[in-house]
Amino acid sequence: MENTLKGKRVLITQASEFMGPAFCEVFAEQGAELVKSELELSTPGNVELMMRESGDLDVIVANLSMLAPSTPAPDVEETEWRNVFAALVDPLPGLVRAAVPMMRARGSGKILVVGSASALRGMKRASTYSAARGAQVAYVQAVGVELAPLNIQVNAIAQNFVDNPTYFPEELQANPKFQDRLAREVPLQRLVSAREDAMFAAYLCSSAADCFVGQVFPVCGGWVAR
Repeated sequence: MENTLKGKRVLITQASEFMGPAFCEVFAEQGAELVKSELELSTPGNVELMMRESGDLDVIVANLSMLAPSTPAPDVEETEWRNVFAALVDPLPGLVRAAVPMMRARGSGKILVVGSASALRGMKRASTYSAARGAQVAYVQAVGVELAPLNIQVNAIAQNFVDNPTYFPEELQANPKFQDRLAREVPLQRLVSAREDAMFAAYLCSSAADCFVGQVFPVCGGWVAR
């Protein structure tokens, strides 16, 4: 791939977290004009503020993350539930609300949600996080088919075991128990590199991927096959 995003103005949320650094590097290489946001989108009003400050956009990458709680399901309290959904799910309607008018006027646009494969496979002690990531999947599928006639493509990457500083910091990767887990659970037997993930995201945000609507793509080294 070369210059697949040339001429595209791309907003990346939480640009210094999760997949933000890798996406910014690869998208810039592919010719995108980047708008990097650091706003905490769980704060009321920040989605609207970010979209006003970002101006006209061709692509929005909803790079939403937080450290996943590991609370046993019977012990999950309302505060945890609300905080996780506020970080991972609640920003999405505001992004779409602000994006659709500008993209409809232009006749094209893309929204990519960076989600988690935990929505596609059961995980112990991850009920809150998995539920929120599952809500992202359902939202993308519904909005994707609704906006497709407007030539606005909404899709998601559902990832796990992808190298990033939020979920797989260097000290975790160096732990022999984690390496054993990789060998046991992940058919690829290694982390997907940040660059591999970012290159796939760049493709999904390019005109070469106009045929995909409401799709959720696992990027997880075979951890889930869906």
